[in-house]
Amino acid sequence: MMLKLKHTAMAIGISCLPISVSHATEVQIRTVLGDVNINLFDNTTPQTVENFLSYVNSGAYANNVVHRSEPGFVIQAGAFQYNAAFPLDSVPTGGAVENEPELSNRRGTIAMAKLSGNPDSATSQWFINLSDNSANLDVQNGGFTVFGQVLGDGMDIIDQIAALNRFDLGGAANATPLRNYSQADLAAGVDVTDKHLVILTDVVVTDAATVTHAELNPPANTLINQDNTGGGSSGSSGGSVGLFGLLGLAVLRFTRNWYKLFV
Repeated sequence: MMLKLKHTAMAIGISCLPISVSHATEVQIRTVLGDVNINLFDNTTPQTVENFLSYVNSGAYANNVVHRSEPGFVIQAGAFQYNAAFPLDSVPTGGAVENEPELSNRRGTIAMAKLSGNPDSATSQWFINLSDNSANLDVQNGGFTVFGQVLGDGMDIIDQIAALNRFDLGGAANATPLRNYSQADLAAGVDVTDKHLVILTDVVVTDAATVTHAELNPPANTLINQDNTGGGSSGSSGGSVGLFGLLGLAVLRFTRNWYKLFV
């Protein structure tokens, strides 16, 4: 399988304030580089958490692929599964979930990806903030819904993923992190296989208690309530397409020769 790839790069950041929330449901994202535990904010973003757990419980996130990495910004998954062969399978999606921009997009939070210009378009795709992205993502496209927080040393694993070399596989996968793959491999025409992809072997519920990690105090999204004319749809049209143009309902097919994006 020969891929015409190219190397890539990027960043962003800023701030906010705490909100009192009740916490529930802990999940574990199991990756080929290690496990990441995440506490979900069921009571603050109930529809979003219910939507996310519906994909978890259906097995949609088993053998999922991290298809986008923007160092200093986000890593993203939830769109495609590797099922022991190429092409990658698109995750079947249900109805879109209503936006719930209650919490701030700080480092270590998990949020829903969505289509540019449509705040209520999130389905299966999600991203983890690598830095404080509140100044941008708390207001862009109606604000991006934060629905959980990475626990313990989980960000060490996320940072390892973000530190991997990224390659342009085409379409939505234009900044895909690859393991054990270098510019020399690219020049030599080495095939990209599952040994190079960052695969999530599964996402599972590890604690379904009604209250978990009450010590967490995630900052509220205070920017969404300010008068940010242009920060919603017009601000998101350039920003969302440039940074999050792949967020949502695109379908990606991984053929033996190229990636092609179908919208």
